[in-house]
Amino acid sequence: MATVAFREVHKSFGATKVLHGISLEIAEGEFMVLVGPSGCGKSTLLRMLAGLEDITGGSIAIDERVVNDVESKDRDIAMVFQSYALYPHMTVRDNMGFSLRLRNEKRGLIDERVARAAKILNLEAFLHRYPRELSGGQRQRVAMGRAIVRDPKVFLFDEPLSNLDAKLRVAMRSEIKALHQRLKTTTVYVTHDQVEAMTMADRIAVMHDGRIEQLGEPLELYDRPANLFVAQFIGSPAMNVFPGVLRAGHVEALGAQWPAASRDGDGRRVSYGIRPEHLEPASSGIPAEVIVVEPMGAETELVVKVGDASLTVLSNGRSSAQPGERVFLAPHAAHAHLFDAASGERL
Repeated sequence: MATVAFREVHKSFGATKVLHGISLEIAEGEFMVLVGPSGCGKSTLLRMLAGLEDITGGSIAIDERVVNDVESKDRDIAMVFQSYALYPHMTVRDNMGFSLRLRNEKRGLIDERVARAAKILNLEAFLHRYPRELSGGQRQRVAMGRAIVRDPKVFLFDEPLSNLDAKLRVAMRSEIKALHQRLKTTTVYVTHDQVEAMTMADRIAVMHDGRIEQLGEPLELYDRPANLFVAQFIGSPAMNVFPGVLRAGHVEALGAQWPAASRDGDGRRVSYGIRPEHLEPASSGIPAEVIVVEPMGAETELVVKVGDASLTVLSNGRSSAQPGERVFLAPHAAHAHLFDAASGERL
């Protein structure tokens, strides 16, 4: 295990700046997830940690040793890629042990580590097979096994589940999390999928345009997003956000009065945020028209129209609502979020 530290890290490709002074401390044994939309710089940051990209400015340290000029092979890290990157002409056993053979390790040690990793990942029955004979999930487990046998200080995952179908993604999320809990190896995991981030991370760094917008535990980001970007990026279905004017104890928006805990800043223009599960269908309240009904068994998702805005409502159980029907919504005042209309920062 090891600590990882990014200190005022900058990255430019020619005249284009992609990282703007990233500082981030990752604790020993921590599972840190870098999440954000495509192009936010998260994979670039990971590749710089791996030694696959040069650093334009700042420093990166592993166990307090600055590795800016250290070769990738000498950083004691192991990386799992989105594309698996397996050798097609090698068996699973040979793929997993290849990095140790390059180090000229003894055959006995290689066999021992491969057997251990295969047992952890339930790959013992597949050691004699070739990658073409495996499913996508099995190939990804082989890629993880190849990382495990190296016994590195840090695991790096670059969107490893992107090529898998929805069911496999859920299963592999659990496998990777269980693997981390077993090995306790410091892990940096990159994804654009905020559900992966929420379910797997000890802490999440939400990135946007080459900067960290917010850093914290998953539920901390969910319950108290620092700004509009984080509020709308974290959570599925996404938070409902619309403009309004703050009054004493409520916000005037969409032709209705929305409850709010804040009593300061009367007349201030704000963005009002409320998560779909905190908009409860009720016998009275804010009038809305049902547009779409999406039954999902244990819960029902409604798209409703209030004023000229479409909002999402998520309710437990099943709903008898039909498209075109008039309903009422009761927002939970304690769960309302207020953001400054100009800056997007949380109030």
